[in-house]
Amino acid sequence: MNKSMAGRSILVVEDEMMVLMTIEGMLEDLGCEDVTVAATIEQALALIAAQSFDVAMLDVNLNGTKSYPVADALAAHAVPFVFSTGHCDVGATSAHKHRPVLNKPFQHEKLGATLSALLAR
Repeated sequence: MNKSMAGRSILVVEDEMMVLMTIEGMLEDLGCEDVTVAATIEQALALIAAQSFDVAMLDVNLNGTKSYPVADALAAHAVPFVFSTGHCDVGATSAHKHRPVLNKPFQHEKLGATLSALLAR
């Protein structure tokens, strides 16, 4: 089994519990032992201010609100991140439209490859 996330700290910002549980399972399979989760923009911003992360996953839509303030905070802290979304629109007007996107539902292999690529930069 690929343990590409061993020893890495990841922030997962996701508001749907079932999706979050699936992502946590995938990350565990990738060897990630340090997963911090947030379900709201406010929680995510507080965590980013208080902790350091190697990489992050960010759901675009959190309870009907775009998560771009979280993306801005991650960028300001130089934390590489990937958007995850069930919709094709990440936001043509977003300053982060060049960021990688995982379209839900995504496969275990795609998650691992995307996070590994972000960490290699």
